[in-house]
Amino acid sequence: MQPVRGTHDLLPDEFRRFAHVVDTARDVARLYGYREMATPVFEFTELFARGIGETTDVVSKEMYTFQDRGGESLTLRPEYTAGICRAFVSNGELAQQLPLKLFAAGPMFRYERPQKGRQRQFHQIDLEVLGAPEPGADIEVISVAADILDRLGILDRCVLKLNSLGDPESRAVYRKVLVDYYSAHVDKLSQDSRDRLQRNPLRILDSKDDGDKAINANAPSFADHLNQASRDFFKSVQDGLAAAGVPFEIDPALVRGLDYYTHTAFEFVTTHIGAQGTVLGGGRYDGLIAELGGPPTAGIGWAGGIERLMMLCNEPKALPRPVVIAPLGAAAETKALAIARALRRLGIAVEQDYRGNMKRRMQRANKLGARFAVILGDDELAKGVAQVKDLDTQAQHEVALDKLGETLAEALKG
Repeated sequence: MQPVRGTHDLLPDEFRRFAHVVDTARDVARLYGYREMATPVFEFTELFARGIGETTDVVSKEMYTFQDRGGESLTLRPEYTAGICRAFVSNGELAQQLPLKLFAAGPMFRYERPQKGRQRQFHQIDLEVLGAPEPGADIEVISVAADILDRLGILDRCVLKLNSLGDPESRAVYRKVLVDYYSAHVDKLSQDSRDRLQRNPLRILDSKDDGDKAINANAPSFADHLNQASRDFFKSVQDGLAAAGVPFEIDPALVRGLDYYTHTAFEFVTTHIGAQGTVLGGGRYDGLIAELGGPPTAGIGWAGGIERLMMLCNEPKALPRPVVIAPLGAAAETKALAIARALRRLGIAVEQDYRGNMKRRMQRANKLGARFAVILGDDELAKGVAQVKDLDTQAQHEVALDKLGETLAEALKG
């Protein structure tokens, strides 16, 4: 039996890389004062229709939506931000904790064509700041992302792309200019883009259609329609990133289609994982919480695909080499249970081996990468000792059982 298409098993060696990405991100986020939280894997479908946008491919084509036995329309979450904003609206006490700095990690679900680094069940790390309208929040969340990528050994293979979507006033002006431009080329637009022309013209700038791309090449630039307040905000973000030592490139084509997205949009992109080169991206969404029925609250955040980060990251730290206990005889097997537990309480990884002759047990110990073997038989029990074999040097010596933990702990430090 095979796994469902678009899903895969994280086997132990691969899961080590998965945990390495999450643990690294969590550690860096903690250094900046972010607290971890979790939201349900499924939400009311309406949340994502409002929080992501009904005209987006995610909502219109890619969501896993079902009706439960009570007749409610529910959806497996395709991203984290909408759920975190819903949690903010649902839990009124959070409004007293602004600015709220949050980290999360977990599985997401989208029905799309599986490819390298992109599955139908995939995982993301996510960072959000709620209640901070100042450009300093933009600088910080991007800096956190850069530090995570740096710790993972990825940053030097990424480029940070940056753009401004302006404030609502600038966006309204640009939207009108864009509709006028595309209306003059409507006969050459794809059907999807024609459908978006009046409802969400900024989404046309994201189009993957070759004909649309040709029209987009000469589309009006958002930068030319920013008001002074938006220009000042964007300059503050750029100056702050430069001061923090985070290099970036301005990318006028980087947009977010929904009206509640404002000001900064950004992506860390790479050429090392094929055409789908974004490893982490986000932006400011000052209108989203109000759209979901909450009080007007600024927000900015990003998400990064864990599977993509796993493809690029450095090797996780090696696991501690275990000690193997090889008891010979029933009495030794019983004693070995207490010894193993005592060693584990000292933080020593222990494998117990009860099968085969001594030669086979030593072969298995070497296969496990064990550092020491503790050999225990009737003679050793009678003397209150164990034979400790160094599997690197093959040296073997006797150690008193009441000194075994102390001796192994000291030897493993080296």
